[in-house]
Amino acid sequence: MKTFDDMLDERLKDIKFRKEYEDIQPEMDVIRAIVDDEKVQILTQKNFQKDR
Repeated sequence: MKTFDDMLDERLKDIKFRKEYEDIQPEMDVIRAIVDDEKVQILTQKNFQKDR
């Protein structure tokens, strides 16, 4: 069974796909930062509630 990374590596061999993929990376970085921040907030909130 192929993993996501295997499939991505295969698709990145296509020059058009690679360009589009690279072009959206700044937007993906923002999305990853937001998701990471939300994870931290959820964990912090759970720890706060556990301490009460």
